[in-house]
Amino acid sequence: MLTPREVELLLQKLCVDLGFCLEPDEAARLQAAPPTDMRAFADAVFLADGFDPSTADRRLWRQVRDVIAAAFARHEEP
Repeated sequence: MLTPREVELLLQKLCVDLGFCLEPDEAARLQAAPPTDMRAFADAVFLADGFDPSTADRRLWRQVRDVIAAAFARHEEP
């Protein structure tokens, strides 16, 4: 599972790179209890930003998921 600091850095990257800038309370909620699955994390980001992930642009959803996947991969590195 990502640490709160890793989630904070991930959310900053999503904000800067893709425009998903969450409200502080939503960011804190994700930091406190981050989803452990990349797909669930991507859906949680969309929901926290007020979007329905099931109707989101698939290309954008994949971009968000790819940024999240990179954060998960960095977390797993020794």
